[in-house]
Amino acid sequence: MTSPQYSDVRQGIIDAALPLFMRRGFTGVGLTEILAAAKVPKGSFYHYFGSKEAFGAAVIDDYFQRTLARIDDLLAQGATGRRGLLNYFEDWRECQLGESSQCLAVKLGAEVSDLSEALRAALHRGTHGITSRLERCIERGVKDGSLAQGLDAKVLAVALYQSWVGASLLAKINHDRAPLDTAMAGTQQVLSLAL
Repeated sequence: MTSPQYSDVRQGIIDAALPLFMRRGFTGVGLTEILAAAKVPKGSFYHYFGSKEAFGAAVIDDYFQRTLARIDDLLAQGATGRRGLLNYFEDWRECQLGESSQCLAVKLGAEVSDLSEALRAALHRGTHGITSRLERCIERGVKDGSLAQGLDAKVLAVALYQSWVGASLLAKINHDRAPLDTAMAGTQQVLSLAL
């Protein structure tokens, strides 16, 4: 093996694994392939991670940490809560249409939730982080008048997120953008009705 290409070896291993997991899932990628991509010896892996399962949870947590920072930016860019929500969902649709950009929750959710409690918990933490941010943005929209008074922000946040996860899954199954376009139209309609 060559010397590590990253100054932070732990982060380098995580960074090398993420695109592999996005393409082939958790069980479809072996440790040897991850180590080769990260250019580190096996001992380095076990120095930082006790198992592939612990490593998978670390990759998921890292993915969501980055994703949540991006979501915070997208939601904050909107002059109103409603506009912030639309920014986020427009970005989601465009990311899902790309060849390599996907949602890790969609990719790994069904695969690992019954396989590993640690991986399921990491996915739950991440998805809860997303719905919590959407909920706060809906509350902001109610306060700024861009969304109707009396909305149950938590219910709407979870319903919108579930709709988009389902649309992303159907877009993958069908190799078609139509489910994402339908989710966008439905989101726009719901948010317009919520005025």
